[in-house]
Amino acid sequence: MTDTPPICDYEGSDYQERFWDKGGRAYEDAAEAIAIQRLMPKSGRLLLELGAGAGRNTPRYPGYEQIVLVDYSRTQLEQARARLGDSPRYRYVAADIYHLPFSDGLFDGATMIRTLHHLAQPRQALEGIRRVLQPRAAFLLEFANKRNLKAVLRYLLRRQTWNPFTPEPVEFAPLNFDFQPATVRTWLKLSGFAVDRQLTVSHFRASLVKKVVPHRLLVWLDSLAQLTGDLWQFSPSVFVGTRALGDSPAAAKPGAFFRCPACGYDPLPDTPPEIRCPACGWVFPVEDGIYDFRLQG
Repeated sequence: MTDTPPICDYEGSDYQERFWDKGGRAYEDAAEAIAIQRLMPKSGRLLLELGAGAGRNTPRYPGYEQIVLVDYSRTQLEQARARLGDSPRYRYVAADIYHLPFSDGLFDGATMIRTLHHLAQPRQALEGIRRVLQPRAAFLLEFANKRNLKAVLRYLLRRQTWNPFTPEPVEFAPLNFDFQPATVRTWLKLSGFAVDRQLTVSHFRASLVKKVVPHRLLVWLDSLAQLTGDLWQFSPSVFVGTRALGDSPAAAKPGAFFRCPACGYDPLPDTPPEIRCPACGWVFPVEDGIYDFRLQG
């Protein structure tokens, strides 16, 4: 598809093991778990987990009847399936976030954590997410904060050239972006979301601090600091609890689930081991329980 922005692909990556399991990030993981618990509804019918990776956060949504894990990397989804199992409660979908293969108004909840910072066109992605959500659906978004305290101090000391207070994103590495909180709030509003609550997370993300301060104390301190999120945002990570606005699109029609990401035909027949679009003829394979709706590669 010519209108697809560049995609950050974790195919074949050991990200879960290297970064989370063995990367010394137990504090960040625990702090994020607290934020999720505070912002997500206690129950729901169908949750869309965008950028699900290896399923690190999936068990943190126990009140949802079914969870659809979406990631561009098939190998990440294979790791998630190995972790979570073959329960019908989980569905695994390889797709790019700019062409979500789901019917309009399908989900009553969605999350996107540690994913926005890889998106070259975040506004386009947010509009696509709104399309697949029911009115008043909960949407939890996490983003990397351009205006974090470290960046502010480095800028004031002239140790970095980019200004953390300007509204545009900064790409500090290829397909790795930091965003201004006010800019993200504007994008959400323009995309059809209302911001209900903000939490600042991972305030003490420094190796020395994590070594010196006991883990449980550090997590507790972060849980208190999170509560200032509606007042100011100077942490490296910000969690935003939102809800989808408006009366349209309405909830998906009974039986609808997949939509062709190539031409928009809806609903697609769910016919493993392959799904063929009656309108454009595109064939999407289903192998080992993973639906592959990727349009590139």
